[in-house]
Amino acid sequence: MGKIAVAAIVSLWVIPISIMVDRIVPEPYMDEIFHIPQAQNYCRGNFRSWDPMITTPPGLYYLSLAPVASLFPGMWCVQGASSLSDLCSTAILRSINGCLAVICSVFVYEIIIHLRPALDETKATLYAVVLALYPLHWFFSFLYYTDVASLTAVLAMYLACLKKHYQFSALLGTLAVLIRQTNVIWMLFVACTGAINFTVAPNQRDNKQLDDSDASIRKIDQLTDNKSVPLGLHLRRRKMGSAVKTVNHSTSGTSAFSLTHATGFLDELQAILLRLWHLKWEVLVSFSPFLLVLVAFVTFVLWNGSVVLGAKEAHAVSPHFAQILYFGLISALFMAPLHFTLDQTAALCQSFWKNKPLCFFQGLIVFTAGFLSVHFYSIAHPYLVADNRHYPFYLWRKVIKAHWSMKYLLVPLYVYSWLSIFSTLGKVQNKIWVLLFFLASAAVLIPAPLIEFRYYTIPFYFLILHAHVNDNRSWFLMGMLYIAINIFTMMMFLFRPFNWDHEPGTQRFIW
Repeated sequence: MGKIAVAAIVSLWVIPISIMVDRIVPEPYMDEIFHIPQAQNYCRGNFRSWDPMITTPPGLYYLSLAPVASLFPGMWCVQGASSLSDLCSTAILRSINGCLAVICSVFVYEIIIHLRPALDETKATLYAVVLALYPLHWFFSFLYYTDVASLTAVLAMYLACLKKHYQFSALLGTLAVLIRQTNVIWMLFVACTGAINFTVAPNQRDNKQLDDSDASIRKIDQLTDNKSVPLGLHLRRRKMGSAVKTVNHSTSGTSAFSLTHATGFLDELQAILLRLWHLKWEVLVSFSPFLLVLVAFVTFVLWNGSVVLGAKEAHAVSPHFAQILYFGLISALFMAPLHFTLDQTAALCQSFWKNKPLCFFQGLIVFTAGFLSVHFYSIAHPYLVADNRHYPFYLWRKVIKAHWSMKYLLVPLYVYSWLSIFSTLGKVQNKIWVLLFFLASAAVLIPAPLIEFRYYTIPFYFLILHAHVNDNRSWFLMGMLYIAINIFTMMMFLFRPFNWDHEPGTQRFIW
């Protein structure tokens, strides 16, 4: 078992389902009607054409040209380049995402092994296979969308940073941003967490010859005694020379509420800032490539006048605070065997009761923020309410808008989901990492006016990879849940087509 086994297992479903999708839906569908012609223009060497309806950069199209260019290195120099258009057919372009899905599963396996080196190889393989079945990622592996390529590039960037290949990680970050511009947030997240890990790496301590009597060293050593550092990096304690023990996910740990105590958070923040100051020049040199990418991105946004490339009116940045609430609930539901159990609910209630004064105050703030978010910042995008091909359309109409009070009645469920997520992460990650994850997720999701579950894919992967789920039963149930959802959504997509009265053509249900 290992990465080869993961790639082989994922290929077992990618290949036959890709063939089935291409046979039943041979023509471009939904957003493919923009992406596929654009990629085909590039395939013919026409790099000056651009569809104004495309909102994302051309990174996916460049990736798609790589196999063609490798087969015909001189194709751009000959007049017959247009005759090679079959190499950029709909089926071939879709297969790019199928290949990337296999590669992505290998990256997931490598990240799991790096974050949890003590984990059995067989378990790591099974966990990676289950994550390859995550419904939003799985479904778009068979269509020509940017989601699979985006996730693959972000995870590749993250893996390179974990292995301390910072320049290569920044290069992969550039690719990730070229595929989807919001990935600049995840590049910053990876750079920040990488910088924090850099400051506590043993070799960097030795290089700086910092004395153990330094207060910041002692403080950060104490903070990491009973909890893994951000990104799950297994450090060596300075005096013992032994691995820092990671708290088992199944072990009852500090509650979500007590983990947010200001003193503990400020202690961690102070310790990390002191270490960053001690190693400021090394950190600056190592992570300057990320800064260059950020500067280039900001320059482009100023020149373009917007983050998106095309259809700027329909994708204008809007304060959609309810979006982060939706993400919390959807992510918790996709991890339902972990979050929606009697044991988890009882643990949260017990933690709340033990810290009554502080927790009641925090709970009041959280619930107030939730109610204000759904009341003032719950956006009904025109695409959402007018397009009945997407599942969010039905969730919006049948659940959230079923009654005027429904969006308020869901607030406790949103709050519970986030508290459960914080509690789960808080058992194995430091407070700084949890805060950075939440801020990155919010920065990506809140400005998006359209409810699209596929926007949740990257933060979900960071969440589940760092939750350190050890319960095999939970993984098994999640796998069964994913398989059931995938079968349902693919059957609906392929075998339940319908027609619109106002528009010709076959319509299909899609995420």
